[in-house]
Amino acid sequence: MVAHHSGHAWVVFTHGPGHARDLAREAVADGAQVVIAWGGDGTVNEVASALVYGRAALGVVRVGSGNGLARELGIPADPDAALEVALTGAERVIDVGELNGRLFFNVAGIGFDAHVAEAFARSAVPVRGFASYAAATMRELLHYRAHRYVVTADGENVADDAALLVSMANTRQWGNGAIIAPGATMDDGRLDLVFARSRHPVFVAANIWRLFWGDIADMRGVRHRQFSRATIQAFPPAPVHTDGEVLGHCDRIEIAVRAQALRVRVPA
Repeated sequence: MVAHHSGHAWVVFTHGPGHARDLAREAVADGAQVVIAWGGDGTVNEVASALVYGRAALGVVRVGSGNGLARELGIPADPDAALEVALTGAERVIDVGELNGRLFFNVAGIGFDAHVAEAFARSAVPVRGFASYAAATMRELLHYRAHRYVVTADGENVADDAALLVSMANTRQWGNGAIIAPGATMDDGRLDLVFARSRHPVFVAANIWRLFWGDIADMRGVRHRQFSRATIQAFPPAPVHTDGEVLGHCDRIEIAVRAQALRVRVPA
């Protein structure tokens, strides 16, 4: 993590889960104007969580496997270029999602995507990246059993059905260019809910390409709507993640948008 204040910068290394959040809070208390998360989606989430509704801006140097938020913000892949953006780029204010009290900045999900994240975290894959994540997705797809969800959004009943997954998106993509919510905009004061009904694994596998072409909304059994507040009940309790970090299994999920809550540095 890098913190920048009045022309001075300092670099601090994290030592485990939660440490980046603590370091970012310390940087803010010391008057940092920009706090740069040098890492993947989990590190970005921790640092950003400490900056919400504050004056310090988030910068990102992307080195993770998905980098969903960084890609949506247009952050360059080259570390030197990303640092330049963080220090001298334009400032943008974006929305933030909240799930059962946990903040997320890119995408939160219930069901299969959280199950894959959980399985991937447990695996002993020597090289982490898109190829190994895709392999885990196909492997888990063959054995995953869908849960039933009752979804209410802004007081309206949206779904009561078995689903492969339910995603709540602040931006369009999970990461690696896989676009789960093509119409999502991170500063419109709304989140995008994507409800994908349970389908045969062969059907799902045959349509995964739609994620990378940005037309998942045209797939049969996929429903989409925007919302500001939603409640989801899962039968039985289902796996849940925020920005790829698994929170465990929940039977009741409360989601809300926090509009215009985070300052970020983006290319001018």
